[in-house]
Amino acid sequence: MNPAEYRTIYLIIAAVALSAALIEGLVLAYIAQRGYNWKSYFASLFIAVGRRVADFVPIAIAFPGAFWLYEHRLIDWNLRDWPAYVALFFILEFAYYWFHRASHRVRLWWLNHSVHHSPNEFTLSTAYRLGWTGRITLSLIFFVPIAWLGFPPALVAIALSINLLYQFWIHAEWIPKLGFLEGILNTPSAHRVHHASNVEYLDANYGGVLVIFDRLFGTYIPERDEEKPIYGWVQPIETHNPLAIVFRPWRDLFRDLKTARSIRDVIGFGFAPPGWQPDGNGPTTENLRKRAKAGDSILAKP
Repeated sequence: MNPAEYRTIYLIIAAVALSAALIEGLVLAYIAQRGYNWKSYFASLFIAVGRRVADFVPIAIAFPGAFWLYEHRLIDWNLRDWPAYVALFFILEFAYYWFHRASHRVRLWWLNHSVHHSPNEFTLSTAYRLGWTGRITLSLIFFVPIAWLGFPPALVAIALSINLLYQFWIHAEWIPKLGFLEGILNTPSAHRVHHASNVEYLDANYGGVLVIFDRLFGTYIPERDEEKPIYGWVQPIETHNPLAIVFRPWRDLFRDLKTARSIRDVIGFGFAPPGWQPDGNGPTTENLRKRAKAGDSILAKP
């Protein structure tokens, strides 16, 4: 696929996604009479446009060492045969799980990923509200080893795009549970849990297409009828200003770094879980759960 063909396909997919999100909003607002936050919709739209402008970092830099690793690959796959693509699917799904888990558990990567979790609603427009700094913070480094296993970096990038494309439709509150598929696929129900800020639901369901690695590594949490998801950050952001949404996590990081009194503090603020504080009492997921269990007030993750 040449660059022109890739751009054409990208524009078609983008147009379909934007149209689907708009139709969802119109149906929910004017037919279902359920209400719809149009300010949040347009914030997501402007953030999506800004992301395209911000993607100035070449893929070779975003995938550091991937091209060199591919030249020294361990396996020569027959890319004309289907077993190679089955292997790529599961290898990439495994890498995506750890990339996504780290994006929640390491503050450096949460800075970018938190933008995706900022909407206080769960709609299709949430799917394309993505941060602008992922390439700068090298969040794609989790996918670099796939090149060493014998897959061209460009193919890895396309496979990752397809994985993310699958996830568009699961950003919907109105799609019900899908029966036996729950616990196998990443469904709207599973992803509602992932986006929820309820203490019981935090840091769960990291899979892309599947949730088998969540089940394997103990991070799968099913949606419970008696526990309705509350979306957004633990401390909700109320503004719909796209710049404020994108850069608020960075502002909070620099605020914390100003209080650092040692190298340990600097490393902790950058690489410990979101909410970490030097005294060990910060609002991390673990501490929030302890406080909720004890009946104490819940403080926000930054």
